[in-house]
Amino acid sequence: MADPLTYPVQLVQPDGRRVLDREHAALVSDVGPERLRKLYEDMVVARRIDVEATALQRQGQLGLWPPLLGQEAAQIGSAHALHPDDYVFCSYREAGVAYCRGVDPGEITRLWRGVSHHCWDPAAVNMTNPAIVVGAQGLHATGYAYAAHLDGAEIAVLTYFGDGATSQGDMAEALGFAASWSAPVVFFCTNNQWAISAPVHVQSPTPIARRAYGYGIPGVQVDGNDVLAVLALTRQAVARARAGGGPSFIEAITYRMGPHTTADDPSRYRSAAETELWQRRDPIDRIRRLLEREDLWDNTFAEQVRARSDEVGARLRAATIEMPDPAPAQLFEHVYRTAHPLIEEERREYTEYLAGDHVAEGVRP
Repeated sequence: MADPLTYPVQLVQPDGRRVLDREHAALVSDVGPERLRKLYEDMVVARRIDVEATALQRQGQLGLWPPLLGQEAAQIGSAHALHPDDYVFCSYREAGVAYCRGVDPGEITRLWRGVSHHCWDPAAVNMTNPAIVVGAQGLHATGYAYAAHLDGAEIAVLTYFGDGATSQGDMAEALGFAASWSAPVVFFCTNNQWAISAPVHVQSPTPIARRAYGYGIPGVQVDGNDVLAVLALTRQAVARARAGGGPSFIEAITYRMGPHTTADDPSRYRSAAETELWQRRDPIDRIRRLLEREDLWDNTFAEQVRARSDEVGARLRAATIEMPDPAPAQLFEHVYRTAHPLIEEERREYTEYLAGDHVAEGVRP
């Protein structure tokens, strides 16, 4: 077997041909025609969510949006490997994972529109809301996983983060704690080649997954544009965690085709030739070519996928535009689980400010 840190695990080539890799193919041997089609559909829907949200931001309906364009296979493949009782700690880009976990498309943009502190109810789908503080979710995931382990729960916890987050101390602390206490957590690094404008070779001159070895954690690289390979390796790591085997580290090699966020201009720091190279490795095109090669593609199926993506896109757009503005004092709700004297004092002062004459005369806070 090739060293997975020299040659990332791949099961489907960009032209749709399967790779002869019996060891890893066995992990997805149950993925038949219908499951393959479902993986493709979810990837298309994830892209539609992203395209719709990006358009909404450009139209002034969202304050910001972090695009996932090009990372659909990494998100959908890993999400499909999870059990319903597993728990996800995401970064700020995993809208595709949220969709797979059952989040209503109409809830995905709440935070980004600025009308709420959150998007969805984490308890309803076993997935946290977007983590804006880079790398913090690694510590949250490790703590949750360790507590679940102490409680005897046979679950896996998966945390997503980018290549740039691996330079944060939070991630180093999370890896150290998870290794020392055998926490059932899967560290999923979405290496999309760029930490805003810093290329990955600045973050790490060697494969990022090798960092896990220093903590005694098994690490592997996977072709992050190959949804079957991602599914296979995430299944393996999840099974290990659920069985009490401790943490694992997956580095998914993919590419952020769009900007870091809609406030970013990637043309200022990377070449068009680089982007074109990765566009030829498009994860959605790859699975479509596989379906075509295996006679699983027809116009009826294509129309079903298009209709589903249109439905989700319309739901997201309508819900976003119709979101009511919250009352200003709602800013102080849900900051802490229980009442806090400082928050209550700030609430009182702000309420008095809102009731002042300057506000009544039209000078808004």
